[in-house]
This record gives sequence, structure tokens and C-alpha cells, in this order.
Amino acid sequence: MMVRKHIFFSGDVQGVGFRYRSFYIAQSLGLAGWVENLWDGRVEMEVQGSEVSIREMLARIQQQRWINVADMEITEIPCEEERGFKIR
Repeated sequence: MMVRKHIFFSGDVQGVGFRYRSFYIAQSLGLAGWVENLWDGRVEMEVQGSEVSIREMLARIQQQRWINVADMEITEIPCEEERGFKIR
């Protein structure tokens, strides 16, 4: 079953390759969505795919060198017609 999550990441998440690593991880797992930096130092993401694949993506992001996720605000939102994962 497909799900879509809206996530705000805080911590050491800007200037550490977070968006690019998220992009490559999402592509490798066949996920759709987007990721972008926010003015307040957080990173915002919408990601769509299976629950298992999204959990795997979040685990892999937190294992990346230099990235330190202090908090994730995760909300489930309705799925969209979307292909691929983009960096905004």
C-alpha cells in the first residue's frame, strides 16, 4: 500500500548534503516526492511509497556521515500522482 509522508527535519541538516543524499536514497528505493531547505534551518520533505521503503529511507538518512537529525515531525498526507524524487 502506498502512503505519503510530510516531514520536517531539524538538527544538523543543512550544509551537510542532506538533500542530495535523500535524493539518491529515494531513487534507489523507488520513492517519489521532493525535499527542500527552509529559511529556519530545517529541511522539509514529502515522500511517497511503501511504508517499509519510507522507513528504510529515514534510517539510511540518519546513518549518513555529517547529518545529525535531532527531530522529525512526520504527518501522513493523501497520496498524489507523482513520479520521481526532486530537490527543490
